[in-house]
Amino acid sequence: MPGASFLDTNVLVYFAIQGSPRSHRAAELVETGGTINVQVLNEFTNVARGKMRMTWEETIETLQFLRELLEVEPLTVEVHERALMLAERHNFQIYDAMIVAAAIEAGCSTLYSEDMHHGLLLEGRLRIVNPFT
Repeated sequence: MPGASFLDTNVLVYFAIQGSPRSHRAAELVETGGTINVQVLNEFTNVARGKMRMTWEETIETLQFLRELLEVEPLTVEVHERALMLAERHNFQIYDAMIVAAAIEAGCSTLYSEDMHHGLLLEGRLRIVNPFT
């Protein structure tokens, strides 16, 4: 889906935290639609159950809601291999590189994340944007 956006885990976390200063912007991004991958769902689950102290029922309901709104891409060996190359080339942490690789493989042109280099253009086609600045 060329031109689509990929949402990093932090966007979903802010979406789930009602009333946070960033929750409104996160809700706009999620409700507009976009792409995530299974890694994002797993990372969200970890934060939801840990820092957010959501019950399993709340966590599963939120995950189901997100899966209905967003396109979910699988983790593949191709994403893994591209992530290794990106991590080495750009000195990314491996899990950040996995998100970047997944966004590129999905054909996205924008990756919304507050944790990476705002404005960075990767492989001439994916721009990292901090939606909260």
